Amino acid sequence: MEPKKNPKADLTRRSVFFLQLGLILVLLITWRAIEWKTYEKDAIDTGQLNMDELDDEEIPITEMQNTPPPPPPPPPAPEVIEVVEDEEEVEEDEIESTETSMDEIVEVEEVVEAPVEEEVADVPFAVIEDVPIFPGCENLKNNEERKQCMSQKISQHVNREFDTDLGAELGLSGVNRVIVQFKIDEKGNITNVQSRAPHPRLEREAARVINKLPSMQPGKQRGKAVGVMYSLPIVFQVQD
Repeated sequence: MEPKKNPKADLTRRSVFFLQLGLILVLLITWRAIEWKTYEKDAIDTGQLNMDELDDEEIPITEMQNTPPPPPPPPPAPEVIEVVEDEEEVEEDEIESTETSMDEIVEVEEVVEAPVEEEVADVPFAVIEDVPIFPGCENLKNNEERKQCMSQKISQHVNREFDTDLGAELGLSGVNRVIVQFKIDEKGNITNVQSRAPHPRLEREAARVINKLPSMQPGKQRGKAVGVMYSLPIVFQVQD
């Protein structure tokens, strides 16, 4: 009677699986063999300290030296005394007394300190106590009215003297603005004229017009004449 093979026990059907499993095992063994490291015993640091290898610290021996004290300074040279014969006359310097008697005391007059003038810096036109007086505004007694009168007179002067055709010559268009700032000094004269405009020629024109303003009565702060700073915008339109 022949033994029969169980068809389920046929391992040839799983040959591919066993082949892959064998390859994986061979690769794993090869990888571990490559990564395997060995160390020499002498190179292994166990972290233990060998007390026998420590050298004894040599402590230097210091010797106390007895330093002798410095020698005393030499005695000063003896003073040479000039011997004068009795027959010779020696001139003696007369020492005047610095003491004064009660009769010679002079009474000191009261010391008066010279008054120190307080310097007052330039004051803006908006906050000046006594506004500068433009010619033609003398009859106004109110400070606010003098301000309005001065601003009106300066505006009329600028509108009359400023060359508005200069903007068209320079190729400008639309509304143009020139900012002018100047100072009315302690004597009422126009100084420190500064201008800012879209073109340097406009700045020079504005400075020329402001410098033609007449002299005024200077402004006062706390009763003293001071410099007053004044700002003026000049606005004109160039017709296209």
